[in-house]
Amino acid sequence: MSETRKLAAILVSDVVAYSRLAGADEDRILARLRTLRSDVIDPIISVHHGRVVKRTGDGAIVEFRSVVDAVRCAIEVQNGLVERNAGVPAERRIEFRVGVVASFCFALRSSLRDGRPSASRWARSTSSIWPSRQRARSLRISSFRPQ
Repeated sequence: MSETRKLAAILVSDVVAYSRLAGADEDRILARLRTLRSDVIDPIISVHHGRVVKRTGDGAIVEFRSVVDAVRCAIEVQNGLVERNAGVPAERRIEFRVGVVASFCFALRSSLRDGRPSASRWARSTSSIWPSRQRARSLRISSFRPQ
């Protein structure tokens, strides 16, 4: 098994209240997620040179070479979701939690492992984009909350 250590920016995302949304109408939420991925999320990831490492039912782990690309991607995805959610009742909106962390990772086949679930912890705690403080200072941002 080949192993490579590299610096990567990891974006982790998941849908806020996915269980509630799926419980109300699982087929519809899955169809809406597939449409969002193909029309909004995947093209934005591609523009920012991201690579989807893993998809979960309601989220994803995406690798970027640059923290700047990861944060810009996250902001564009959140803005795209704001547009898509316009006019949708609050209880039916698809909103994503997003976390971004830069770390040295071990690339094993197609998955990344760094032993620190930092980005996923951040993603669960907020619907904002929260890079580390050091990265935020270097990017001159503190956080992003969609309007």
